Amino acid sequence: MKKQEEIIINDFYFTDDGSIPNHPSFPLLIYKNAIEEEDELEQILAQNNWSNAWRNGVFPYHHYHSNSHEVLVVVGGSALLQMGGENGKKVEAERGDVLILPAGTGHKLLQKAAGFSVIGAYPNGQDFDICYGKKEERSEKLANIKKVSLPDHDPIYGKKGKLFSYWQANNG
Repeated sequence: MKKQEEIIINDFYFTDDGSIPNHPSFPLLIYKNAIEEEDELEQILAQNNWSNAWRNGVFPYHHYHSNSHEVLVVVGGSALLQMGGENGKKVEAERGDVLILPAGTGHKLLQKAAGFSVIGAYPNGQDFDICYGKKEERSEKLANIKKVSLPDHDPIYGKKGKLFSYWQANNG
């Protein structure tokens, strides 16, 4: 992986759109081109206590997780993602990018290039729910998001990761 000082970090704050809540304080973080070909990603994530990992793509519909933060590491190809719900931002995710989604952040696949693949993982290997922005789930899911604590480690850079410059315990 590249050193933190060598990468560009983009942060995006999204507001609740009435369907997708997004996180009230923490931004979506994108570490551009942070991962290198030879990196052992599952090992890096596990060392930093982000586990329950899977490898696949991103669902082609808006969804979010109310009970966990999530990291998506792009390990192949590229894709256009809609982040933050319908009123959010279209983001080009390319091999080597790391997207760190705070609980509640909407995400959806819009289009992908051949070979698009991500590794997803969660702090402390916790299980995650899949929420769709339905009215009947809203009050429970908003309460869940408020209970999700700051992770102990940045998924890529550990205890000294830049994640903690953007996400602070008193803001969550």
